[in-house]
Amino acid sequence: MTKNIVATKHSNAPNESLHRAQDKLMLTVDRLTITTTTGIQLVDALSYELRQGQTLAIVGESGSGKSIASLALLGLLPDSLTVTGEVRLASTTGMSTLSIANDKARNAALRAIRGQRIGMVFQEPMTALNPLHTVAKQIAESLRLVGVPKKQWQETSIALLNDVNITDPADKLNRYPHELSGGQRQRVMIAMALAQQPDILIADEPTTALDVTLQHEILALLDELKRKHNMAMILISHDLNLVKRYSDEVIVMSQGQTIEQGKTSSIFDQPKADYTRTLIKQDFGQALTIKDDNADKQSSVLEVKRLNIKFPIEKGLFGGTKRWFDAVKGVDMTLQKGQALGIVGESGSGKTTIALALSQLLSNQAGVNGQIVVNDQDISALSKKALRNFRSQIQMVFQDPFASINPRMTVMQIVEEGLLVQDVEKVARQQAVLDSLATVHLPLAFAQRYPHELSGGQRQRVALARALIMKPSLLILDEPTSALDSTTQVTVVSLLREIQERLQVSYVFISHDLKVVRALCQHIMVLKQGTCVESGRTEDLFNHPQHIYTQQLLKASTD
Repeated sequence: MTKNIVATKHSNAPNESLHRAQDKLMLTVDRLTITTTTGIQLVDALSYELRQGQTLAIVGESGSGKSIASLALLGLLPDSLTVTGEVRLASTTGMSTLSIANDKARNAALRAIRGQRIGMVFQEPMTALNPLHTVAKQIAESLRLVGVPKKQWQETSIALLNDVNITDPADKLNRYPHELSGGQRQRVMIAMALAQQPDILIADEPTTALDVTLQHEILALLDELKRKHNMAMILISHDLNLVKRYSDEVIVMSQGQTIEQGKTSSIFDQPKADYTRTLIKQDFGQALTIKDDNADKQSSVLEVKRLNIKFPIEKGLFGGTKRWFDAVKGVDMTLQKGQALGIVGESGSGKTTIALALSQLLSNQAGVNGQIVVNDQDISALSKKALRNFRSQIQMVFQDPFASINPRMTVMQIVEEGLLVQDVEKVARQQAVLDSLATVHLPLAFAQRYPHELSGGQRQRVALARALIMKPSLLILDEPTSALDSTTQVTVVSLLREIQERLQVSYVFISHDLKVVRALCQHIMVLKQGTCVESGRTEDLFNHPQHIYTQQLLKASTD
């Protein structure tokens, strides 16, 4: 059962440490160095050992080199990068050297290693999974590679999904990735990696987009599966709370350099480097103090009454809908000018569905009932043309900035796109873009850059600038910090507070990170299975949670 796994906290008992010390050496990395064509070292002389049953965590800011250092082991880096150093992998005859240099021989040599000896769970399952294939077909691909007979594919796939605690696995096999929640997609990715029974599992930010309860579930699950299958694991993460709980050793990286490495308990109890101490003690600051002005109804930017949203899950013989799924049930909310409302809850609780309903971006198949009033206008009553003009007042910043902005457009073109729709003249448009970039603290020279030339935090600022250029009164932020490392998160939260105070913009802020919500939002609403179980002032709810589910969320975020 998942609950039992979650309750199993990682232990550093002496007898367990002694047992692990005697475990077989699985991987040795010696002076791994990755260099660009211009001579920039992305990873500089990284060295470590990995033993059977051990979890090694690699942490650091975005761009520190933690992910590409692991991709290099599988030969998954572009040919333009130069990879040197020695990597040795355990074999039946001892330790054998892996070919990691960028050449044709490397790909042939690593073909038998990828998946079968070293498996990988990628960061964003929605991107890593094929949207055109069912879960069954994608797991079968892994089973075929290890020679499982076709007649056993379904039985083995169900067993794998059971291993990763997916409910009703036979039904999930016939689903497509978009029909699963974030947690379910991540579990499918883990099942695909386990299908080839690897000796080493690389988990690259496996909990980035998941809520706090699911984060613990997924990592506890990986820890349990590691023990069950006698594997070793490399955990790449920017979440230090999870690293502290689920790893044996830690490597701290910054700009390709190894800043500090050693046993997890030693690193967290007595960090030697200032950089490590900065990572461990992140201060998000405090939310702005804004007085409620219930007497002044003109200050109300958003009012939602009895919002119900359902999706069709079974069609009838003649195209009608036989069965519906109730995603959101009877939700009310009010938001005043200049305030921020945080919406929290587990994966599948209806947070993003509400955001899409507020911005009128739900598909036509969704059944929506209730009233959504923005600046005294019932937006469901607007015609398509009127809604197009009204959209400037409601803007949305999506979770993954790299996926939500066009990679073929410059920053100038991305940010000015909304003004183009409104036929604003060129000179005014360009000046507005520069003003918007200045608001989000991006250099004006960035206007001519492309998304791939920016870091994750810079791309998120571009997405924010694109929304702010429309001068909205309501900004909907859907997990805007989940894909960012902790130091970048602090910077983005500070920026959002500054914009909130200076421009008096109201936020609907969706996040699974309760520390971020507390640092930004004056009010909070807790969702579970589409229903609001508790709401109120943020500090009141954090200090005196009434509902048992809220108490569980807060406990999970502090463990």
